[in-house]
Formats: sequence, C-alpha cells, structure tokens
Amino acid sequence: MEHRASARRFCCCELNERLLYTAFLLLMGVGYLMALTYLYTSHEGHDGKPGLSVQDIVDTYYGNRSGTRLEAALRGPMAAYIDVNDRHVMVEWLKSGAPEADYASRILPILEKTCLSCHVQDSGLGIPDFSTYAGLHEVAQVDTGESLHTLVRLSHIHLFGIGLIAFGIGLIFRYVSLWPWLKNTLQVLPFVAIFADILAWFLTKWDPVYAYTVIAAGAVLGMSWAVQILLSLYQIWFLRGDERTGGRSRLAP
Repeated sequence: MEHRASARRFCCCELNERLLYTAFLLLMGVGYLMALTYLYTSHEGHDGKPGLSVQDIVDTYYGNRSGTRLEAALRGPMAAYIDVNDRHVMVEWLKSGAPEADYASRILPILEKTCLSCHVQDSGLGIPDFSTYAGLHEVAQVDTGESLHTLVRLSHIHLFGIGLIAFGIGLIFRYVSLWPWLKNTLQVLPFVAIFADILAWFLTKWDPVYAYTVIAAGAVLGMSWAVQILLSLYQIWFLRGDERTGGRSRLAP
C-alpha cells in the first residue's frame, strides 16, 4: 500500500484534481510568456540596435562605461518617446559635459514635451526628477548599470517568487511517469537555473563576460519548465494507466 501511494500517477487523479493542475500549469505557462515579453521590451535596444542582444544584457548590469545612464536610456527603452533630432541635441549636451548653463535654454524645452509627464517629483513612480538640473544631473553620470541596491532588491523578490513557482510546477510534475534520473534532473534544474541566473547578475556587474551566463541560465529555466508543463499536461489528459500494473503508466520505470 505504501509503494502504491508513493507511485501515484496522473491516471489515478480525480477530474477536479486534474482540472486544478491543468489550470495552474496553463496559467504559469502564459505568465512565463508574458514575463519573456516584458524582458524583451524592457532590455532590447539598449545598444541602439533593434532586437535583444548580449550587449543589451551587458548594458543593463555592467552599464555602458563610455556613456551616461541618460544616453543609454535615450538610445534604448526611451527612444520611442523622443524625436530623433531632440535626442541628438540631448546626447550632444551630455557629451559636452552636461553644463548647467544650457539646461534651461536647450534641454528643458525638450523635456517638457517628452519626459516631464512622468519624470517629476510628485509622479509617485520612483523615477528621476527631470524638472530640475540637479535631478537630471544624477543620470548624466557615467553609466555603471543597475546599482547593487537595485540588484539586491530584485534578486530577493525573484528568488522568493520564482522559487515558489518552480516548487508548484515541480509538485505537479512529480506525478509524471518518467525514468527516475531524468525526472529528478528536470525537477532540480529550474532551481539551479534560477540561482545561476541571479548570481550572474552580480557577476555581470563585475565582468560583462558573465552576460552569457544570464542568457544560458534563462534558456535552461525556460526549457525545463516547458518540458515539465507540456509533459504533465499530456499525461494528465492523454496517458492512461494499465490496470495490470496497478494504475501505473507503461512509461513508468
């Protein structure tokens, strides 16, 4: 009886249980696709070129040490919100040292029509205030990527949040009929990928070569979750157990 309980498979689940597992897996799958879309739209174009590249990841965490944070934003995620000619004026001003004397006459008029609907002190968005020279000057410094404070804040949120998602998917995946070595590997792989990905954020801030680790870890996480979700959904609805094996699937070891 103990062996039968420990070897429980999807074919032994009631309909309401299978519906619950299916709803959760589908929701997590769609959520992951939305997360990928968000990552693409928020990181692509940092290097001034369309599409997401390794250089975009480097610019996010290591920064563009040859330019400023504001210039990186103007060429990247904020490029769609500013006219090309206005962007050239602002970049030229930044490269000349961002002198305060030119702020009111050349830069403030551009900001008023492009940026100040959001970048003001009372916006409540937690973003730099461009309505004053002092606020703009904070992002007119050399771009060193995300700050350590921001990385720590994001990493603890991701470790808790994504870790719980991986745990939930893994709890369902444990009912899959599969070779033990492969099943165990697929269950542990997402946790390893999450840790490697977030660790690589900090390493990339130190050395841009670790941007490849960020991409590789993200790919491993996505593929392992895809296998877990798709295989679980298939066995929930299409794989039936053999009564001669006590309800276990023919794929079970």
